[in-house]
Order: sequence, then structure tokens, then C-alpha cells
Amino acid sequence: MTGRLTTPLRVDPSALAPEVGFFRYGVVGGKVLLTNEGGEFHFLPKERFDTFLRGKIDGEERTELERKGFFKTGLDIDRMAARIRRKKSFLGGGPHLHIVVTTLRCNHACKYCHASRTDMDRVDTDMSLATAREVVEFAFSTPSRVLNFEFQGGEPTANFAALRFIVEHALEKNRYENRELLFSLVTNLTLMDEEKMAFLVEKGVMVCTSLDGPEDLHNANRGWIGKSSSYQTVSGWMERFNQAWIDKGLDPNLFHVDALMTCTRASLGRGREIVDEYVKRGIKSIHLRPLNPFGFAVNTWKQIGYTMEEFLTFYRDTLDYILELNQAGTFIQERQAAMFLTKMLTPDDPNYTDCRSPSGSGSAQLAYNFDGAIYTCDEGRMVAHMGNDFFRLGHVSGSTYADIAAHPTVRALAVASIQEALPACADCVYKPTCGIQPLHNYMFDGDIFGQRPRSRKCQEFYGEQADLFRRLAEDTDGRTEKIFRRWTIQRSRPGTIPYPTEGSA
Repeated sequence: MTGRLTTPLRVDPSALAPEVGFFRYGVVGGKVLLTNEGGEFHFLPKERFDTFLRGKIDGEERTELERKGFFKTGLDIDRMAARIRRKKSFLGGGPHLHIVVTTLRCNHACKYCHASRTDMDRVDTDMSLATAREVVEFAFSTPSRVLNFEFQGGEPTANFAALRFIVEHALEKNRYENRELLFSLVTNLTLMDEEKMAFLVEKGVMVCTSLDGPEDLHNANRGWIGKSSSYQTVSGWMERFNQAWIDKGLDPNLFHVDALMTCTRASLGRGREIVDEYVKRGIKSIHLRPLNPFGFAVNTWKQIGYTMEEFLTFYRDTLDYILELNQAGTFIQERQAAMFLTKMLTPDDPNYTDCRSPSGSGSAQLAYNFDGAIYTCDEGRMVAHMGNDFFRLGHVSGSTYADIAAHPTVRALAVASIQEALPACADCVYKPTCGIQPLHNYMFDGDIFGQRPRSRKCQEFYGEQADLFRRLAEDTDGRTEKIFRRWTIQRSRPGTIPYPTEGSA
């Protein structure tokens, strides 16, 4: 029995009935939320919580609590073990996400840019074809059955030759390797042309762009160097890609341009307009992403930043509207909510590398800089461009996968993200559905363990999960849960990783 220190409930452990099993608890939506290691949860009215502690609950609710593992009596140990094993099935699989930075060149000057961009004439930051070949060879040396090459930058299409080579070489190599091979491109779309689009469509490369909302908001956040507006170009290419996939006879529910938005101070209070823009574009998923203090966002924070409390208000209000749309028959999901709800409502974990325990940095994902340097994740590469090489693991030309897997930094990140061993996390009612990205702790507190309740990432995850559980606790007619369960169905191409790391196109 454990509860987060801030919970208003006080429990005397000596008063617990011996048949009560292990649980965490907290107050959500006026009810007591119970969670356990198997990822099960149960809501109790406050007046029934004491009855539960004394083991006096009976009838159908007792049967349900026993089935979920909250009582030792009737506990199916094998079922609980199988459930935990399924939740942690990502362990030992190796890196499935391989982020490739083909160039640092970019034609945009976004206010929140994380990517350490360089000017368009800096071809010295382009990945060579020799390095591109080594990246593919290294990725195939890892043990994962799924290999997802995700192209980022800079603007990755500024060095399309390297992108093309990696796709073609990986496809050729996979004729003998027989992996599940996936490609995704995070791009601002403003350097797109017919030849590039034809190649991407032919090879099945999934495309993700940035769309911050209506035209004025998008252009205010995402300045196009030397041009007045990127919105019209981006939206135009989105439509052309979507039509090209339809013309090829592909399912538009699986093949469509996805988009990312980043919330700046200017976005607060405009959630409905932002969602309406996504609906207008036929996009079925929106990720309400807060700012992170990386890259250029560090210098512009006073102009574009906000408190986490302000963001969570924006998140809750916008989620209200998204649910209204769903109830009226318009399907659109919030991606972060879908990730948490998959953990809450299904026996699976979506393996979102930034929200799992242990963290996926260096074990489930790797990032390759344009020069072939290997990092734990793309954020680790960004930290290196800020002058700190702590998250650099090696180089494609001189390191083996065994070197990377056993690297002290990878091992340290795993230790720093095992929730059971971390104060505050071990006691948190949301521990079974949460996860840790130690790099964020490092950026906020200067060490990979950090003071999690003080960190923005912990506050974000805690606040979002509290809101989702509150909605479930208050859902008297089941309408909200029905919508939430629809969101847990992966609406992406079979085999794809539905929750990419944070990118900035």
C-alpha cells in the first residue's frame, strides 16, 4: 500500500486487513483511485475506501477487486505475471527507432527550434553517402525485428540524396535480412518537389510535417527565411501527398500526412481553432505538445514560454473540445492521451520511448548525427550541439552495437528511469501508466535523476494522467470511456511505431 505524499487521505497500515493486496492510491474526480503493478485500476467512493482497507467489501465489487489483483484472496498469480510480462514486452527488443539527421541545414527560423539548424549554404553539415551507408549497416546490426528509419534535421529534404540512398540501401539489404522495415520523414515540406514526392510515395515513406494551427499562428511560430508565409506551401503539399496515396489505391486512414504542433504562448486560448485546422485537413490525430527548453527555445523563452499550469489549462480545455467533436461524430484523437489511455485501458504498452520505464534512450532508440556520431536520442544530439557530449555513445564507423548497448551512459539512463527505485515515482498512483525521460531531468536539474515533482515533464505527465482518470471517474454513462477506447486502437499502418519521439520540422 502506498500513496503519493500529496494525497489528502491518511491510511494507518496497521489497520489494513491481511487479505488486502498491494496498491497505490490517490483522489481523482472525488473518488479514490487504486492502481497496482499489473496496470489495473479501480475507483471507489471515498466512503467505501475504509471498507476496502478493512477487507469488508463484498458482492460483485469484491469479485471485481479480486480479479484485478487488489485482494490476495482469489489472486491469480499467473494472470498477474502474464499481464506484467506483456506490459514490459518491449524489454530486450533492441532499438526499433533510428533517427537519422541527414543535414543541419534549414530554411526556417522557428521560434522554438530544437534542432541546432545551420544556414542553407552550410553543406559541410550534410551527411555523406559513405556515412549514410554506415548508418544503415549499423542499424541492421541491432537485434530489433522492427527498424524504423526516421529522417530529421535541420530540414532533411535539403540533403535528399542521403535520404534516398538510405531508403534504397535499406530496402536492398532487407531482401536478405527480412526485418519489418519502416521509413518516416519529419519535414517542413517547403523544399518538396514532384520528383521527391514521387519517390516518397513509391517507397512508402510516411510523411509528418509541422502545423501549428491557423495560418496566422503557424506563420508567427514558424518563420520561413526570406519568405512571408509557409502555411500555404505546407497545406498545399499535404493535400497533394494525400491525393497521391489515394490515386495509388492506398487506404487514406493509413496513408496520410501526419502533423505535429508545438504550443507557444500565442497558442494558449486558441485550442479550438488549432483543432479545427487539423479537422479541416483531414488529420485524425493531434499531439498537443508543450515547449521544451532545448535549442533556440532557451533564448526565446521569455517571448514564447509559459508555466506548466498554463499549458495544462490549455490541454484540458482543448481536450474538452476534442471530446465534443467525437461525441458529435467527428473522429480526432489527442495523441498523448491515446498513449496514456493505451496503458490505462489495454494490457499493452505502446513503447513510447520518452514515457516508459526504463527509458528507451539508447535501448529502444538511437540518433545518428550528420557526421555519424551516435546519440541516445535526438534530444541527446541537441544537447551535444549546446556543448555537452554526455549523451554521445560512439560513431558508426568505429562502434559496435555491443559497445552501444553496454555503454555507461545507456546503463545510467536505465537506472535513472526505473520507477520502483525513484522517490516520488515509486509512491505515485500513476506509476503503472507513466514513464521517465532522464534527459529532461538533466536539462532541468543538471543530473539524470533530477527532482521529478519539480520538473516540467513530471508535472505535464502527472497533470495529463490526472485529467484522464478524472474524466473516467466522472463518466457515469460510459460515453467518454467509449471514445477513449476508440483512441487506443492504433490508426496507423500495421507495424508502425504510433508515438514518435518529439520532432521539429
